[in-house]
Amino acid sequence: MLILYPDIKPYAEHRLSVGGPHELYIEECGNPKGIPILFVHGGPGAGCSCRDRCFFDPEKYRIILFDQRGAGRATPHAELSDNTSSDLVADIEKIRKYFKIKRWLLFGGSWGSTLSLLYAQTHTDKVMGLILRGIFLCRKTDFHWFYQEGASRIFPEYWEDYCHPIPVSERDDFIGAYYARLTGDNELVRMAAAKAWSLWEAHCATLRPCHSIVEHFMEPHTATALALIETHYFRNSAFLAENQLIDQAHRLEGIPGIIVHGRYDMICPLDNAVQLHHVWHDAQLNIVRDAGHASSEPGIVDALVRATREMARRFDSEIG
Repeated sequence: MLILYPDIKPYAEHRLSVGGPHELYIEECGNPKGIPILFVHGGPGAGCSCRDRCFFDPEKYRIILFDQRGAGRATPHAELSDNTSSDLVADIEKIRKYFKIKRWLLFGGSWGSTLSLLYAQTHTDKVMGLILRGIFLCRKTDFHWFYQEGASRIFPEYWEDYCHPIPVSERDDFIGAYYARLTGDNELVRMAAAKAWSLWEAHCATLRPCHSIVEHFMEPHTATALALIETHYFRNSAFLAENQLIDQAHRLEGIPGIIVHGRYDMICPLDNAVQLHHVWHDAQLNIVRDAGHASSEPGIVDALVRATREMARRFDSEIG
């Protein structure tokens, strides 16, 4: 089973203004003359981490990572103004132009898969290929499954903790109720809501309990941005039309893809990946039999590293 590449440090760091109050944090790692690949983080609002650099052979890839609006080291932190899916797609295109990259690969998981698909459907000629994990189509049924009813039956003890901050009278719309608290004036209420929202996601992310993920999601900086930005997006259906990513999948024709999805993914159930695979004929689907949602699970790591190696073999001659 393959594991992550050794830790590496960026060879360059950038701040990029993208309109409104927003400034993105961007870093470059690996080989400056390698195959350009953009890491698109999840959430929305999660930000990047050091281990996100390690899915790629640093001798083969020019690895570009960025923190999306309001997330991670982007500023201002947890900012919701001028923060929509179309804004983020425009940001990715600005990053490509900033680095004068003609075409590149995108690597995204969960919300990162959503945003990568949306970018590829908008800027088809700029995408060499896609490596996607934990597909999240942002349909009404997907939001309902995880935040209203569905996953609640698999993790009832964690669901009780998720329900606790919300009065029974408001539980017909958990996303809306959480958003109201996360945007309210009471700082203690805001922080309690952020931690409850984020912990629900952390507890459900892996097939086996993972304390490091729980601890990371409990960290106030992470929890605040994740909870606030996710509820902002999800109460607006991610600023997408219903079933948009499937309806526009024909735009992916000719773009090779590798889809990695855990069979026991309780955050983004497997049907997301299967439905996408049915309409994206240039993609291969790799179902990891002993994994959930998180990119840190051994089977998911193995599949993703194999995917980056396969894409490197495919496109090395094009760059070299």
